[in-house]
Amino acid sequence: MFRVSQFMHELLAPTPVGPHRNPPGPVVIWNLIRRCNLTCKHCYSISTDKDFPGELSTDEVFRVMDDLKGFRVPVLILSGGEPLLRPDIFDIGRRAKAMGFYVGLSTNGTLIDEAMAARIGEVGFDYVGISIDGIGATHDKFRCRDGAFAESMAGVRFCRALGVKVGLRFTMTMDNAAELPQMLELLEAERIGKFYFSHLNYAGRGNKNRLDDATLAITRNAMDLLFEAARRHPDWEVVTGNNDADGAYFLYWVRKHMPDKADHIAAKLRQWGGNASGVNVANIDNLGEVHPDTMWWHYRLGNVRDRPFSAIWADTSDPLMAGLKRHPRAVEGRCATCAWLESCNGNTRVRAERTTGNPWAEDPGCYLTDEEIAG
Repeated sequence: MFRVSQFMHELLAPTPVGPHRNPPGPVVIWNLIRRCNLTCKHCYSISTDKDFPGELSTDEVFRVMDDLKGFRVPVLILSGGEPLLRPDIFDIGRRAKAMGFYVGLSTNGTLIDEAMAARIGEVGFDYVGISIDGIGATHDKFRCRDGAFAESMAGVRFCRALGVKVGLRFTMTMDNAAELPQMLELLEAERIGKFYFSHLNYAGRGNKNRLDDATLAITRNAMDLLFEAARRHPDWEVVTGNNDADGAYFLYWVRKHMPDKADHIAAKLRQWGGNASGVNVANIDNLGEVHPDTMWWHYRLGNVRDRPFSAIWADTSDPLMAGLKRHPRAVEGRCATCAWLESCNGNTRVRAERTTGNPWAEDPGCYLTDEEIAG
C-alpha cells in the first residue's frame, strides 16, 4: 500500500528519515463471511449470494481476536463477501473496538440504509470503505446489478451524515479507467475525504479477468491524475494498492515537478520499504485459513482452528513465507536488476506466480520503463 497523501505531505513538511522498520504486528484483513449480495467481476473471494459451510463461529472469532491482540496486531479490517450479511458483525466490531484495535469495515455499501448507518456509527468503526467501480451504469455492470451505484452512494451519504469516516475504493481495469477523472470529481462533490485506488491483481475473478488489466500507459496516466488530485486536496487521504511501483513512479513525478525534494523522497521510499505481503499485511478467510494477503487465497499457510495465527505467521519453514519476509526479496528478471528494489521490494508476487508459476519472477504489472528501473 502506497500512501500518496503522506508522501505528498513530505514535500511540504519533510520529516526525519529513519531506517526501515516493521510495525509490531501485521494489519489483518479478515474475510468473516464469503456470502455476498453481489457477484463482482474482480472479486478475489469469488463470492455469491449463498451460505458457505464451515465458517468460523462467533466464539471462534473471539478466540482468534485474543491471539491477534497478544501478537500486537494493530488493525483489523472486517471484510467479506459482504460483512454486513454476517449476523454477529456488530458484536465482533464492538469487541474489537473494546480491545483497542483500529477497526475498518470493507463493504459494497448496498445494505447501508439510515438504520444500518446508525448501527455502524454506534459501534464506532474507525473507517468504512465502500467499493465503487465507476459512475452509474459502469459500476452496475461491474457489480452485475442494476441500481447498485445508487444504493452504494446512498450508503456513503448515510454514513457521512452521521459523522462516520467513509471512503471510496476503486479497482481500475480497461473497462473503467476512463472514468477515474469522474471518480475524483465524485469525491469532491460528495465531500469524501478518502480514496483507495487499487490496481487489478490476478486473484479470484480478477485472475479470470486479467486480460482487462489497464495498459501501462493508462496506468501511468491514472497515477499522474492521482498525484495531482492529492496535491490539489491536501486534506484528502489518497492511497494506492497492489502495485508498489507507485512509489518509484512518484519519485519520477517529484523529479519533474519538485526536483529539489527528490533525494528526500527517495530516502523516505527506502524507509517505507514497499510490498509487505507476508510481513505487515495478513489475511484470514471465512474458514480460518491464513494467507500472505487477500490475493493469495489459493495458498494456505495454516488454519486458526489448528494453530494460533501468531504461530502460523511467525513460521518461516514455509518457503513462500520465508521468501516474502526477506528484504529485499530474492526476485528475478527486471525486478532483480531494478534500482528501486529496496523501496518496492519486488512489487506484488502473486501476479508473478499467477502468470509464470514462479512467485519470484518479475512482476508483469510493473509499469516502469527499462530506463526508469535503471535509476
